[in-house]
Amino acid sequence: MVTALYVAIAEELRRSILSGEYPVGARLPSESDLADRWSASRGTVRQAVALLTSEGIIGSRQGARRIVLRRERRHSFAELHSFAQWARTMGYRSASRFLRRERRRATSEEARRLALPEGAGVLDVLRLRCLDDEPVMVERTAYAEWVAPTVESLPVDCASIMDSMAEDAGIVAHYGEHLIDAVPAGSDDARLLRVRRGSPLLRQRHLTSNQDGRPIEWTEDRYRAGSVTFNVSNSVGTAPLVRDPGSLLM
Repeated sequence: MVTALYVAIAEELRRSILSGEYPVGARLPSESDLADRWSASRGTVRQAVALLTSEGIIGSRQGARRIVLRRERRHSFAELHSFAQWARTMGYRSASRFLRRERRRATSEEARRLALPEGAGVLDVLRLRCLDDEPVMVERTAYAEWVAPTVESLPVDCASIMDSMAEDAGIVAHYGEHLIDAVPAGSDDARLLRVRRGSPLLRQRHLTSNQDGRPIEWTEDRYRAGSVTFNVSNSVGTAPLVRDPGSLLM
């Protein structure tokens, strides 16, 4: 897959921040310096910087050079990334392993989410995901039958199903919807994530669809507490609030 230049620039800057080259509180080079460094336009550099800003890694006041804010693991929903893609861009070593791949009938919720008729089949997949050899997430996915053969053919240690589907079958995720809450760890999750049963887990459920809106997967990810922080950025410019000064109580 061809990586857009602004994404490559963001990845390089992210690695520099994570390695400590730009510590928390440091100022990044100017847009013109970054543009010269990568032989890119300032517009491309702004896209890269905007991506890091959306993740909360850097920030700035208007007219000022960007400042490094943090180095924690934070996953932004500003762009649609798989776990492996996100880990790679953040400079972490990721590993995945299939623990189960079997065909079965869809549950009522899976059928509804995947727009399937009652009694339709899905591919049920269970995977363990690790960062730097540390188990951080248990992933349970129901794949629609039209993508099941591609997923079944992947090696047991496939790093990214989404990357492989795009490269091998031309199946590309274009849309994602995310639901986030917390759940207690059951026996299986506790064993796989090396936590106590009942420990709080951050749960992310998401539906992924292709360019035509055809559902690909309905996934439930359960993260070990403290392993990752999800980031959602907004602004008045994106969704302005309407305020009527006359209605405010003094």
